[in-house]
Amino acid sequence: MKFLVTKDLAHSSLLANLMSAVVFVLLFYLGLDVVLHSYVIGFDIPSLQSTLYGNAENFEEPMLIDALLLQVHIDLFMTLFAVLILSSVYIRLFPKHKRTKKVVHAVFISGMTAPPMLLLAYFTNIFFAYIWLVSFAVWHLSAVLMGLRILKKLLLK
Repeated sequence: MKFLVTKDLAHSSLLANLMSAVVFVLLFYLGLDVVLHSYVIGFDIPSLQSTLYGNAENFEEPMLIDALLLQVHIDLFMTLFAVLILSSVYIRLFPKHKRTKKVVHAVFISGMTAPPMLLLAYFTNIFFAYIWLVSFAVWHLSAVLMGLRILKKLLLK
């Protein structure tokens, strides 16, 4: 287990390859998460509004609370794992950079803000759906940029 303690990845190509594979899979997950949310919830305000509150003109029922709670629960769980893995690899590879702490905090805050905003939008008004859209986009974009920076460092030594 000593290869996990050392921070020198030059002597441990297996660890660098494993970390690259994990980050690649996380980037794939982030892309599929965007596709899932665009299909289930929507990414524009009219589709979000009809999903959360229903649409009487088109005879669309609002999203059931159990389906929304399940989606929020899964989002919180998966976001926490993705942030934890990406942040730990990022901190390991960029420990002395000045922006590391800010980047990690931004990813965590935006990732953990998105699911509760969807619940607040469901129970209160559409204003929180705007916040959900922004935090969801910021979370995914910053996580993808973090993952790409990690892959660049690992693969282009």
